[in-house]
Amino acid sequence: MKTIAAFDFDGTLTQSDTLMLFLKFVFTKRQLVLGALHLSFILTAFKLKLISNNTAKEKLFAFFFAGMEISTFNKYGEAFAPEIEKALNPIAMNRLAWHQAQGHICVLVSASIENWIMPWAAKHDLIVAGTRIEVVDGKITGKFFGSNCYGDEKASRILEMYPNRKEYTLSAYGDSSGDKAMLKMADFSFYRRFE
Repeated sequence: MKTIAAFDFDGTLTQSDTLMLFLKFVFTKRQLVLGALHLSFILTAFKLKLISNNTAKEKLFAFFFAGMEISTFNKYGEAFAPEIEKALNPIAMNRLAWHQAQGHICVLVSASIENWIMPWAAKHDLIVAGTRIEVVDGKITGKFFGSNCYGDEKASRILEMYPNRKEYTLSAYGDSSGDKAMLKMADFSFYRRFE
């Protein structure tokens, strides 16, 4: 029976949220401040649980990236890979390395956008299941393609890739409520720990 190790990305493999790191990498401080002011109502509504994680994140993403050429966005993702290296959790990376040494299939299951994870993940031989973005005529629309890869969607994406659940053992690693569905379906669950 094969083994699959599913890792959350932000806060699990990394020590910080890569969305904020990516925004800081792409935009100036002035642009970020203006964005925060523009989105203050949305962010407040999210904190008060008046709108979902999916809605809040999509609004934020659209404000900053709608209309951008996907080729430009992907170049930012490639250039961002070294920044991810600086944010890694060494304990988590050691556990990932252990799984890989055992020949296990290792998957990143993340709410972050696939495009800025994939260049880094490719260097570490990782499969990525993240939030996908809609692109029309070569430009980002600001909408997600499908659901934000968060909560129940994480479990759904694992089953989408590996549907025959009885044919593999699943280990899952996460650090937040967004990982609960993935952790619940796993044979071995690791919440904010790696052993």
